[in-house]
Amino acid sequence: MELINVKGVRLEVQLIPCTTSAAAPPIVFLHEGLGSVAMWQGREGSWPQALCAATGRSGIVYSRRGYGQSDPVPDVRGTGRLRPDYMHHEAWDVLPALLEQLGVSRPVLLGHSDGGSIALLHASRHPVQACIVMAPHVMVEDVSIRSIEQARTAFESGGLRERLARYHADVDTAFWQWNDVWLSSAFRAFDIREDCRRITAPVLALQGVDDAYGTMRQIEEIAPTQGPLQLQAIAACGHSPHRDQPAQVTDLIARFLRQISP
Repeated sequence: MELINVKGVRLEVQLIPCTTSAAAPPIVFLHEGLGSVAMWQGREGSWPQALCAATGRSGIVYSRRGYGQSDPVPDVRGTGRLRPDYMHHEAWDVLPALLEQLGVSRPVLLGHSDGGSIALLHASRHPVQACIVMAPHVMVEDVSIRSIEQARTAFESGGLRERLARYHADVDTAFWQWNDVWLSSAFRAFDIREDCRRITAPVLALQGVDDAYGTMRQIEEIAPTQGPLQLQAIAACGHSPHRDQPAQVTDLIARFLRQISP
């Protein structure tokens, strides 16, 4: 694990080496709204490492600002409050700068939840070999808002704060920067469907059928006008396919990458 300075902000980055001699582009893992490098860990260890081993690729896992061990956001509930376009900023400003610093071009992006939205936005403007998204948000649904309101209650009085504190140096920054912006009135206009239309790289979109944060519409509405799209509903699965059905998701992604590799 290391801290890399990107545009004056230190970001926590984990580099996963390739287990083969192949020179395929790396997989860049983009975490969820409350995630971090450490949050990718599952019951059986590091899922990113397992996926990289299964696909014969290297990996890059990083924590966005305010998450994990990355630099905090000063005055996160005041002057540092996230704007409704925070995912656009991450996709079009921060991520390109990080990739350039690491010497990476045309990566495979793999995003979960907010990270899925960031992956789609990046792929709409920048070259990628492929884009894999799990439970992304392309628009705001009422079911999402209800679940995020419930998360606020759980954080304030239900033990969520203590559980998240294991994964973030500043748990309050991590939670409130996500929760406040999602529950703001301005965020209800968030809609990246038109951006998704411009993606030309192959897209694999996975959605748990029991997801409390979004419906199948979230992946059905991606609909690129040129690039190929594969949709997959995952049974017995909530908002985190890689945690709820890790073997199935790993197999789906490995097969997808074999199909699109030159």
